[in-house]
Amino acid sequence: MPKYIPSIPIDDCYGSVGDLTFYHRNGQCYYRKRVTPAFPGTMRQMEHQEIHLRAIAAWQDLEPAVQEEWNRCAVGVQSHRPPYDGKSGISGYNLFVSAYHGFARLGHEHTPPPTPWVNFPVFSMDGVSVVDRVDGSLKLGFQIHMPPRVEAGRYWLLTRLQLARPGEGVHPGLMRTYLASAGCLPGQSVVEVEIPDYVATWGLELISYKVHCRYLLIDSSNGYRNSFRRYSGEINL
Repeated sequence: MPKYIPSIPIDDCYGSVGDLTFYHRNGQCYYRKRVTPAFPGTMRQMEHQEIHLRAIAAWQDLEPAVQEEWNRCAVGVQSHRPPYDGKSGISGYNLFVSAYHGFARLGHEHTPPPTPWVNFPVFSMDGVSVVDRVDGSLKLGFQIHMPPRVEAGRYWLLTRLQLARPGEGVHPGLMRTYLASAGCLPGQSVVEVEIPDYVATWGLELISYKVHCRYLLIDSSNGYRNSFRRYSGEINL
């Protein structure tokens, strides 16, 4: 994996251009030949792509004055992609598309109005346990700590997780996305996430699993999302 050598006009890269893809590992930038999948994608991936195309079309339909207002809302908003140096910002287009995707994930897809960024509350996730198992579905409970004065139900937990054999490492290609069944409550609470047909999803029928998870919050008032965090733990059925 060749390392990218910074130059004067371009000191860092991320994403794809031409037949190259730039990515980061352990604080270093590398590049590789861009991979073009031979398959169109899973049904969920195709649905996500369709939502993204609708988001782009919705941005293009906005009046120039509204697009400029989005650009003003994006001033000072930090990117959720590397490099995480506090210097990288985003455009009004990026902020609009992020809000559009957030509302779509919550089941309320629409063209959002320009809304200034509001910092997310400080929160933590301490663990996960089995809440219920019925009709082939597994319901997990995530222990969430929110500030005591946070607005009830405003922030929703979005998880991207994998169930693996105990002791097995994470495989990003096997992670699937699930939204909590309700918004977070103030203080300490258990936020439930239902996983339908979990045995068939990962091809594993075990009495205990390793849970690998990336999780974040969606602000239901504006569709914005914070940066994701990671968690790994074990559950017993």
